Amino acid sequence: MARITAGVATSHVPLLGRAVDTGCTDEPYWAPIFKGYEFSKKWISQKKPDVVFLVYNDHASAFSLDLIPTFAIGCAEAFAPADEGFGPRPVPDVKGHPDLAWHIAQSVIQQDFDLTIVNKMDVDHGLTVPLTMMFGQPNQWPCKVIPFAVNVVQYPPPSGRRCLNVGKAIRKAVESFDEDLNVQIWGTGGMSHQLQGPRAGLINQDWDKRFLDMLVNDPQAAADIPHIEYLRETGSEGIEMVMWLVMRGALDPAVIERHRHYHVPCSNTAIGHLILENK
Repeated sequence: MARITAGVATSHVPLLGRAVDTGCTDEPYWAPIFKGYEFSKKWISQKKPDVVFLVYNDHASAFSLDLIPTFAIGCAEAFAPADEGFGPRPVPDVKGHPDLAWHIAQSVIQQDFDLTIVNKMDVDHGLTVPLTMMFGQPNQWPCKVIPFAVNVVQYPPPSGRRCLNVGKAIRKAVESFDEDLNVQIWGTGGMSHQLQGPRAGLINQDWDKRFLDMLVNDPQAAADIPHIEYLRETGSEGIEMVMWLVMRGALDPAVIERHRHYHVPCSNTAIGHLILENK
């Protein structure tokens, strides 16, 4: 049967993609950030996932205020890079895994989670930047990808507890799929940051690092963090970290931490990155 073997958490800062696309990764500002992913690229080249279930948020590319799904799963054969106002990123199209995606949709909905099924959408930096950080610049992505979009842009977003539990439902769905597949689940976004207003540029390093510790060692406590704490301590965009809880919910209660990377600054936020393996 299919199995989830590992989880990856990573920021999806759009300027990371820009740095790669323009060949700036060796510049002094960017070099420490990308150095933290050298282990990750070696690790994933050895683990060779067949499918990455990638949890991210859309930034008004596929969805808008006209349609705001809380959880949306991409079931198409392929997904093109979105034009976010300056042309699509020069990266390969994302190849989906419709059979597994439809199976997950059916299973998770039968576990009483309402998913929006999406058969056509473009994917923005929230999805393509993590792929670039882990795989570099291949001519085609080395695995299939199932996009899973979570609303953390328009109030009300789902709770951390809801995200952890949907991760558990995703794991159950994957493990009931009758093809031998090595599946990884990635949670993207964060960490603490705010893009507007008097607190624009907010970075709370102490809170970020505590969250990383909780995510690894006490995900139940992390799931109980209320929305108001994310807003107060991590800025208006810090709520993206609830997507990391989807990833964590799909893993074993106790995990092996293979890698951690945290760096400030990266644009107007921090880089947070974890690799977790099931025991």
